Amino acid sequence: MAETPKVENSTLTLGTVTVQGGDAESSGPLSTRSVLSSVDILGSDILEKMPVNYSWELFSRAPGVMLTEFNQGTTSGKISFRGFNGEGEVNAVKLLIDGIPSNSNDGNMPFMDMIFPMELDSIEVVRGTSDARYGLNNIAGNVNMLTRSGGDYTKARLRYGSFNTQETQLAKGIEGSNWTQNYFFAYQKADGYRDHAQADKFSLSGKWFYTPDDGSYRLGLIARHYETEAQEPGYLSQSDARQHPTMSNSYNATDKGTRRMNQLSLHLDTDLADTLAWSAKTYVNTFDDRRWTQYWRTSSQQERDTYETQYGALTSLTWRPQVSWLYAFALEGGADVQQQQNRSERYRTQNRARLAQTRDQQFDFDTYGAYVQAEIKPFESLKIVPAYRVDKIQGDFTNQMTGLDYDINDYGLIKQPKLSVVYSPWTVASLYANWGRTFQVGTGAAAYKIPPRDNDLAPSINEGWETGVKFTPTDWVDGRVAYWRQDASGEVSRRLNDPSGESDNVGETRRWGYDLQLNLRPDERTDLWLAYSWQYSKILKPSATLPNSQGQEIDHIPHHLYNAGVSYHLTPALQLTAWMNGQTHYYLERENTQGTYGGYVLMNLGATYKISESVSVDLQLKNLTNRYYEYVWYDPDGAKASLHSPGDGRALYTGITLDF
Repeated sequence: MAETPKVENSTLTLGTVTVQGGDAESSGPLSTRSVLSSVDILGSDILEKMPVNYSWELFSRAPGVMLTEFNQGTTSGKISFRGFNGEGEVNAVKLLIDGIPSNSNDGNMPFMDMIFPMELDSIEVVRGTSDARYGLNNIAGNVNMLTRSGGDYTKARLRYGSFNTQETQLAKGIEGSNWTQNYFFAYQKADGYRDHAQADKFSLSGKWFYTPDDGSYRLGLIARHYETEAQEPGYLSQSDARQHPTMSNSYNATDKGTRRMNQLSLHLDTDLADTLAWSAKTYVNTFDDRRWTQYWRTSSQQERDTYETQYGALTSLTWRPQVSWLYAFALEGGADVQQQQNRSERYRTQNRARLAQTRDQQFDFDTYGAYVQAEIKPFESLKIVPAYRVDKIQGDFTNQMTGLDYDINDYGLIKQPKLSVVYSPWTVASLYANWGRTFQVGTGAAAYKIPPRDNDLAPSINEGWETGVKFTPTDWVDGRVAYWRQDASGEVSRRLNDPSGESDNVGETRRWGYDLQLNLRPDERTDLWLAYSWQYSKILKPSATLPNSQGQEIDHIPHHLYNAGVSYHLTPALQLTAWMNGQTHYYLERENTQGTYGGYVLMNLGATYKISESVSVDLQLKNLTNRYYEYVWYDPDGAKASLHSPGDGRALYTGITLDF
């Protein structure tokens, strides 16, 4: 048996990940593997055949990640972790696509829908407060979706299944001596589990990268386009949801959404010297979203229009000198600018016909950030990563309905020190710990001094720490156990249905929890995995507007998240898979008076048969037991009761994958 490699980080890798551009530990920018936190990397072989309609569903395989399934057309769902919910009130995860910032202004992640499974090479999930590379939206961590680069391949995947789901994915890679080209196209349509839930979408992308013969630099261009149109089935009363989960209310008959997104980015990586590497990216994102929705029979239908244009650039300089009295050393400095030009309009409508305008806002929101971090190894078994980040927010706001202009809150310089350590005295385990600060500021109108608010607000500082053990006792077992905590000094919660786009002050909050992960490969045929997260939350000091929330839990945060599964090659050609994921109930609001909902356990089965080297077929059975599950929220304005969105019932999908 080969010697078990020394554990020198806290990263767990699930599946196969392509390594490009040499050894990331000795060249280029400091990688995600250098972040000494709960880092998980999901490989393409896990992702490409998962039976999903939206890419956020891929994270059901990621440890410690919670899925919030709205199932409302283009507003289908999202991810969250570390005790933050997916409601959209506090969007705590920074999304990157090939390293490009991809959150909308409110911190949501609609750009994730642009990416389909077959285009992905890997997904990197970083949980915690210790990653200095990113500022805005990086409250609880970040996710980077990395697509295929280089290679000579032609791949196609056709899928058909329940609810008249039809999908085509095509991927092409061309690699020459200097140029690499990658193209991707996807089209999907489905009727949906519920009535009035049809969705139609397509995505198109191209990647072109050039490397000269001497390999001194790599220059590339990435372009993406995405369009979708989807009906919204709406929310049901509790009794209707349980007795008629596939129904849609008559007043939701004209609810729908349309969304168009584009992303264009330019990438440069070069070695300026043997010990000095420079990386730079610049980008533009556009987001055009229109949605018609009615929450309850006594509420009005709303038209919500959002238009965003985002420009930005990120750069880093990494120095790796030889220091005689250190085992290894690297110093990295980086800077980024993210500029947004946003417009938010709302109308009261009937059957999508406008009756009155309720919002017309235009605002700029710009973030400037810089960081420095070092990777210090005094000796082979100890790595220390001190870091410091500073961000500055600027912008202005115009209420187009009144013609009045407002300044942004002067948040000052937002200072974020961080420190991480990993100690690996044994070949089979490493002990790690980290501490760091991240920040939250207002989004939309809440970021500006709009009367009656005329004093500058301070940012909410999220201070977190984590300690854990990553273990690899043999080459067929690895895992991680961690304890973490995050405290927010003055958490802000978006008012999701507020005409003005304002926010509420939640107050001082605390989140904490435990994570357990275990991956087993007892033989060449078998893979087993288990992930379990305990997470808790408490409002320590509430805002004056909701004093009864003191000591209560934050809404929509289940105490337990879990997933587990096994994959077994019955023969060299036939692979069988069984997996499950679930969560426990959560409260609907911050006073914890409206009951708990949302818990579920879903069982799934899969089989893949390899007909030849280039052709395979698969069957995927989701929600094997036809378990009823739902997303639930409390409507204080219209229904004055809980509103329910049932999840999909049992579903069977079949697919064929061509690889040649």
